[in-house]
Amino acid sequence: MDILMPQLGETVAEGTIVKWMKGVGDAITSGETLFEIETDKTTMEIPSMTAGIVRALLLREGETAAVGTVVAVVEDAKGGEAEAGIHRDTPKEPVPDEVAATPRQSDAAAASGASAMPIDPFRGVRTPERNYGSATLPGGAKITPLARRLAAQAGIAVEALRGGGPAGRILAADVRKAVSAAAVAPSPQEQQAAVATPVAAEERDDVLSIYADTLHAEVPLDAMRKTIARRLILAKQTIPHFYLNTHVDIDRLLAFRAEINETLAPRIKISINDMVVKAFAQALGAVPAANAVWAGDRILLLQQVDIGIAVAVEGGLFTPVVRNVERMSLSALSDAIKDYALRAKERRLHPSEYRGGSASVSNLGMFGTREFSAIINPPQSSILAVGAAERVQTEGLDGEARFATRLSATLSCDHRVIDGALGAQLLAAFKEALEQPLGLVV
Repeated sequence: MDILMPQLGETVAEGTIVKWMKGVGDAITSGETLFEIETDKTTMEIPSMTAGIVRALLLREGETAAVGTVVAVVEDAKGGEAEAGIHRDTPKEPVPDEVAATPRQSDAAAASGASAMPIDPFRGVRTPERNYGSATLPGGAKITPLARRLAAQAGIAVEALRGGGPAGRILAADVRKAVSAAAVAPSPQEQQAAVATPVAAEERDDVLSIYADTLHAEVPLDAMRKTIARRLILAKQTIPHFYLNTHVDIDRLLAFRAEINETLAPRIKISINDMVVKAFAQALGAVPAANAVWAGDRILLLQQVDIGIAVAVEGGLFTPVVRNVERMSLSALSDAIKDYALRAKERRLHPSEYRGGSASVSNLGMFGTREFSAIINPPQSSILAVGAAERVQTEGLDGEARFATRLSATLSCDHRVIDGALGAQLLAAFKEALEQPLGLVV
């Protein structure tokens, strides 16, 4: 059975082999971890979908391959002799597409095992998270699994293809020809980014020429940094940002938090950030028109409050999304944020855990940053940037000078969804929720 590089999210196009858990000749059971991969967003252990013997490892640790690439071969122990010890430095001869689509003896043996996942190459191609479809099209035409996968990845409608194989079967070569001839135009967003962004090679050459006489070290871009760069350029070029700022008096909040932690220690320890996230969720619930996202030709009003939490990790940033924050207790929210932060730093988040939401919170107060403006994480429509708290002198209601602890918060809004008045209402609701902290627990 061919083991493919899995699809771990719709935007993930490739993965890197971090570690092989089995070697050539090792036995493996169905569901046992075969290898660990890393994408731009996560690191995940990938199980074998069948029991048998590992007959080939086609990538070395550290090598990257596109989604759907065959990375290993697992053959049932009873499936007969197979070529062992195959590695990338000893490549096999290419196999014709129509032959590759024929069921192998080892596949049939693996499919017949009680612990194996049934796989019939003429009924579809499976990866752990995606089935590319049947090998028989609605009109009766046949298509090989490889051709089906290539067409899905290229966005080609297989019904419009003319097959060049036996009995008109659509082969991978037919898909490749269609891809070459299609000259598919980039999306409007990609066109805008291409107009405003210099070609990478030209930009690199210009910078290298400027700093040619300056001592420097070069740091290659990993998948995470490339994704961050691409998404942030897209966000700034396609989302009309505007910014609103406020200062929140948090002396009552600090006293309330101290009382909670003292009373419930050591089982519960609430952070200022936990209370900020909860207050922002309450604000989005109080101003439901702001709990929305832009969807091209319409606005989606979300019926639950899902908030992204910006987590700094080595080499980049993750924004896992906490679901239904408005329904969570402070202690449950605190536990969820701690869990997401830990798994983000270990790159163990599933792609579904950092998708969706209408807004995010980015807190740099722990670094002493007084205030800043954050970039919206598309397709969300707002992000709250929280700075450090500081003691400031102010005037009390009686005219006397006093000191207060103030927190700076800046709300970045997508003007397509949230206009100025609506954004001001949202920020005011957030300020009120923090300054009246009892409402966070009732």
